[in-house]
Amino acid sequence: MAEVAALELRSADLQSSRNNQEHHTQEMGLQRLIVRRSQSFTIQLHFSRPFHSGTDHITFIAETGPEPTELLGTRATFLLTSARQGNVWSASDFTIDANSLSVSLFTPASAVIGPYTLKIKISQGQGHSLTHLLGTFILLFNPWSAEDDVYLPSEILLQEYIMMDYGFVYKGHERFITPWPWNYGQFEEGIIDICFEILNKSLSFLENPSKACSQRNDVVYVCRVVSAMINSNDDSGVLQGNWGEDYSRGLSPLEWSGSVAILRQWSAGGGQPVRYGQCWVFAAVMCTVMRCLGVPTRVVSNFRSAHNADANLTIDTYYDQNAVMLPTQKRDKIWNFHVWNECWMIRKDLPPGYNGWQVLDPTPQETSSGLFRCGPASVKAIREGEVHLPYDTPFVYAEVNADEVIWLFGGGQALEILAHNISSIGKEISTKMVGSDQRQNITSSYKYPEGSPEERSVFMKASRKMLGSRRASSPFLDLLRSSGSKDQPVQLQLHLAQTPEWGQDLLLELHARRVADRAHPQGPIRLVVRFCAQTLLHSGGTRRPLWRQKVHLTLDFGEEIQRSLSLPYNNYKNKLTDEKLIRVSGIAKVAETGRSMLVLKDISLEPPHLAIEVSERAEVGKALRVHISLTNTLSVALSHCTMVLEGSGLIDGQISNDLGTLVAGHTVQIQLDLYPLKVGRRQLQVLISSKELKEIKGYKDIFVVAAGAS
Repeated sequence: MAEVAALELRSADLQSSRNNQEHHTQEMGLQRLIVRRSQSFTIQLHFSRPFHSGTDHITFIAETGPEPTELLGTRATFLLTSARQGNVWSASDFTIDANSLSVSLFTPASAVIGPYTLKIKISQGQGHSLTHLLGTFILLFNPWSAEDDVYLPSEILLQEYIMMDYGFVYKGHERFITPWPWNYGQFEEGIIDICFEILNKSLSFLENPSKACSQRNDVVYVCRVVSAMINSNDDSGVLQGNWGEDYSRGLSPLEWSGSVAILRQWSAGGGQPVRYGQCWVFAAVMCTVMRCLGVPTRVVSNFRSAHNADANLTIDTYYDQNAVMLPTQKRDKIWNFHVWNECWMIRKDLPPGYNGWQVLDPTPQETSSGLFRCGPASVKAIREGEVHLPYDTPFVYAEVNADEVIWLFGGGQALEILAHNISSIGKEISTKMVGSDQRQNITSSYKYPEGSPEERSVFMKASRKMLGSRRASSPFLDLLRSSGSKDQPVQLQLHLAQTPEWGQDLLLELHARRVADRAHPQGPIRLVVRFCAQTLLHSGGTRRPLWRQKVHLTLDFGEEIQRSLSLPYNNYKNKLTDEKLIRVSGIAKVAETGRSMLVLKDISLEPPHLAIEVSERAEVGKALRVHISLTNTLSVALSHCTMVLEGSGLIDGQISNDLGTLVAGHTVQIQLDLYPLKVGRRQLQVLISSKELKEIKGYKDIFVVAAGAS
């Protein structure tokens, strides 16, 4: 009987185009294999002769990481079999066609994510074998698979939280919420490689590369590593934070429009942190990385967000008798807004009931297990006050639930409590609505309605767990109770008399109303109201006063009085930050009671609006004429204007133009052609920055059809 010739591999086809489309990774390209775990993919092998299943023996070897071993789960060896062997690495369901062998490979839901090499070993008999490299592939989390810890059972949600490569970050102030369009660009060329580069520059990888790789099957571990690596406080992280006002050594956080330029700059610089980021930049970049890795992720904004460093569930702020908000030595603060991420996952490390959305925050505020990172903290645990559950749940709970106590300060000490606000923190918690450009308020997923019995009950439960004995002996509680029981004989409110515009005087109205109180039921009440205006910083702090005014009032019982106030443009024109926020505060001293009252009004000055028009249908590879116009509605010129255009699937990278100076009242018109790169829903983002205003931003949703489509 003639001896059968040895089986030799001639070539391998990983069929990346077909597999990538079946694995929802086609947006990353079709030239290399990118697949998701817990889902089969097919490859084709071409041999020197037909494959004989009874006598030819093939072993597949998949390896990832620097020193792959089966013990660590970074190396898998598996035989070619006729049927799949459960939730394990397997090669099965093969078909033979002449000298070709088509094989279905399966990766388990517990597989380590990352770049792999794929080899086959062909046994030749008498212990002889030959090993061939078939190629490489990248393995990602799979939210389409019910076996994966990131499974999300809704195609509509998967399209939003995995496949959508643009969105909005919500910024500003609880009463003036601004949508900030952002290009996530998770499918842009090279971004997937940069995501694994981020994991490979983490401290855990540098300390023990093999162990770090072996833990990449665990979404909780991966999230915590990424949360630490987006900031650069402990490592060669992506972004350096800067909450000052000197951005001369980099870019202002307001001048970023998307994640792609940031990630590419970080990678090209060998891991040097990109300057600069603040919370919305950190969170938006983390959203890009997590969506790219296959974890459903969204960006969430919390307005009036507490940073409660001492974990006492109270943020103290101080005003003097002239209504000046005072700086404090404490690290506690109330951000105008703070932005974090939510990632969707099963929490096998927690008791049942805490799966779903988890808070992750890459902004460096406090350390977690020694590194600046935060989460994952279960949103359900936050709502129920289960602050003992990992990770960092007490900190996030305080961000949305802390009480605010406002003190009158003088002579080196706190004189009286002006206000104790139990519902002023954690407002208008917002994210982009699914399938829409609208904002969705998700506050109810973080807490019960303010003041409801459920909300107070949860607050008391969390207080007991966080404060313990400190809660019973809190030094200000007696003062708080005695102050809170006294009614004020006058109600004060500040209103804007007209829409505030940057470059114009700001007009306000003080409304004062005399109400009954036990101490002075009928007689007139005299009060002096001292007003102060200060630049309001993103951190919730203020600068030195830029305007003061004093008003004397006398009110009889039942009387209402209005007084007009004017804050001249000259007082604030060179004194605001890029956020263009002003806090007007007033302290009223009631002569008859000797007690003080506080009235506050925050003012947001909106920039001019961009107009973006597209004249015809968008088609891949065909010129698309875009018209951009900006009218300077301010009373001052905008100097050193620059324009940056960005949009995944529309533009490769960015387009930048210098626009010079835009005179007050004048309009600049820009026309340019884009050549769309990809089909589907896309978004063009336009940012115009000037010396005077950093964030004149607009966007246009564009649907791109295939080339030659009718």
